[in-house]
Amino acid sequence: MGGFVEIIEPEAIEGILNKSDILCLLNHNEERGVLARSKYGNGSLILEVDDTGLKYKFDAPVTALGDELLEGLRRGDISTSSFAFTIESDQWEKRSDGIYLRKITRFKELFDVSPVYKEAYPDTSVALRKMEDLNKERFSDYYQVLKSKLN
Repeated sequence: MGGFVEIIEPEAIEGILNKSDILCLLNHNEERGVLARSKYGNGSLILEVDDTGLKYKFDAPVTALGDELLEGLRRGDISTSSFAFTIESDQWEKRSDGIYLRKITRFKELFDVSPVYKEAYPDTSVALRKMEDLNKERFSDYYQVLKSKLN
């Protein structure tokens, strides 16, 4: 990214989700339409932070944009995510190899999360979860509980 290495500190996102109006867009393009939205923690876009990072989920809308996203996911054309933000604080240092390291220590605001064709961070991902898969998981969990009670 721009000739430097960037690290986002885990605490950088603390408190941001509930004070941001976050859109889910395809390729960061609001002009194409909105896939989902979390306005100050409420809405059709569900966001959570765990030990791995920021996760989001939503039901794809029944629109041309939603259909394009679903088809892109099915075909494998879309497999990564990105996000748009502003920074409240960061730290820069020059490493011994001459490359600069930027540590983002605090976000100011998060604007969007986006399934994208080309990502800025290669460790991101996006996936399609079918309702059938979710129902199988639920049934499997129910079966395991029932089985343990019978034994």
